[in-house]
Amino acid sequence: MALPRPPPALHRAATPALQDYLEASAAHLPDKVALVTERDRVTYGALDAQANALAHALLAEGVARGDRVIIFGDNTTETAVGFWAALKANAVACVVNPQTRAEKLAYYLKDSRAVVLLSDMELARVVNEAAAHATHLRRVLLAGSFDARRLPSVHVAAAWSEAVTRGAQLAAARAHDAHQAGGPPARRTLDVDLASIIYTSGSTGDPKGVMLSHRNMLTAATSISTYLELREDDVVLGVLPLSFDYGLYQMIMSFRLGARLVLERSFAYPAQVLARMAEEKVTGLPGVPTLFAVLADLKNLADFDLSSLRFVTNTAAALPLKHLTRLRQLFPQARLYSMYGLTECKRCTYLPPEDLDRKPTTVGIAIPDTELWLVDEHDRRVGPGVVGQLVIRGATVMQGYWEKPLATAERLRPGPLPGERVLYTGDLCVLDDEGYLTFVGRMDDIIKSRGEKVPPKEVECAIANLPGVREVAVIGVPDELLGQAVKAFVVLEEGQTLSAKDVLRECQKRLEPFMVPREVEFRGALPKSPNGKIRKAGLA
Repeated sequence: MALPRPPPALHRAATPALQDYLEASAAHLPDKVALVTERDRVTYGALDAQANALAHALLAEGVARGDRVIIFGDNTTETAVGFWAALKANAVACVVNPQTRAEKLAYYLKDSRAVVLLSDMELARVVNEAAAHATHLRRVLLAGSFDARRLPSVHVAAAWSEAVTRGAQLAAARAHDAHQAGGPPARRTLDVDLASIIYTSGSTGDPKGVMLSHRNMLTAATSISTYLELREDDVVLGVLPLSFDYGLYQMIMSFRLGARLVLERSFAYPAQVLARMAEEKVTGLPGVPTLFAVLADLKNLADFDLSSLRFVTNTAAALPLKHLTRLRQLFPQARLYSMYGLTECKRCTYLPPEDLDRKPTTVGIAIPDTELWLVDEHDRRVGPGVVGQLVIRGATVMQGYWEKPLATAERLRPGPLPGERVLYTGDLCVLDDEGYLTFVGRMDDIIKSRGEKVPPKEVECAIANLPGVREVAVIGVPDELLGQAVKAFVVLEEGQTLSAKDVLRECQKRLEPFMVPREVEFRGALPKSPNGKIRKAGLA
């Protein structure tokens, strides 16, 4: 159900919204290149104008305040335009990874009750299958060379370009002057309205839609770009999917400052990406451990001029010490930020680069405008050195899971102040006496072996720092005697040879006996999510 129409006085209210970032940068820097893709170089002025026209097209299709719009696309100009257009149309934007299969896309359409699906003709087969039975869907708009014959099951499909043209004509017909004709639709959102729904991977059941308000996302973008010291002259590489919140925020934060975002579809061809980085003089490299593992293995990195690189960020998992050391060798001029977070609050902590030598195994301190603490199983706060569940308080904390009240109640619980809710993350961590956080493991990820609790992360760290190891994942497997046995899956660096005995010997030196793996299996690669995270469900 759409939100009620606010009184006219609110149409042009000063309440902040996420699309302010694009509109302000377009007004201030209309001719500056905002976005670089494999096909396009788009200025802020042009990007904003395209988003305005598409937003008017969405309104013409009946999109109302609070309706959900799914953007099913790759790291392209169209995906970026679709995201901002949905916000300008006072709707809720939901970006979905282009590698998503039809069955899961159909789930997203049904679960969110999306009224419009924006996509690309390259994905017509998946769209056709997924949208065939989406009863709430009013229109499917596809970019590229439109061919209705490829969509026999979808009767509401139309060409994106034609819809944008109609949107621009509609805006012109309604405008009182030339300036209004190219402008955005009337603002009807408040900062407490939803801006986006980001679906989690659903590794333990159906995916959950994390509901984020404009205020949530504005606060997170401000906090993160502040401690990263992002600037207008930065050039940020976006190699992570825009469907991944870490990738999406690269665009949001870049546009907040008027910086340039260079989008790549993936890191499958490192030399191609590195050449683009050198050509565009990239200053910011956001990545995940799997990406940095590939970088660390490259023999020809010196062939590319990456001297413009000013900062490197990592999240998704803590980097092994040897990878941190290697990154500092590769990019001695760049500031290295190790960070930790989850979709439900975007970001929890960061490790200031100046603390990297002092606290290399931690994920740092609370980000600006965020508080954190740890609690035991009885919800009592625990002190330094004691493992507890991480609790997050602040304006970045999600609104809840879309139409999942029980799951929401499990994660969002009463906070210190009357009426507020704080996030119980389900992550086990340890704080030291200076307030630096070390991640131990997910509560539902802990291996129970011999009556003891084994944090997989601790075992993985012991193995990851062994020379010759590129990646490692540790899980519990059923065992009649132990309940669960610890099993390690190891990927070696190219040309390296290690035996299971070598791995076990290292674990015996570093870990308590009950943590030492019962079995070590070598693999050529580990299963990954589209976001580059290791998918342990594929190993079980």
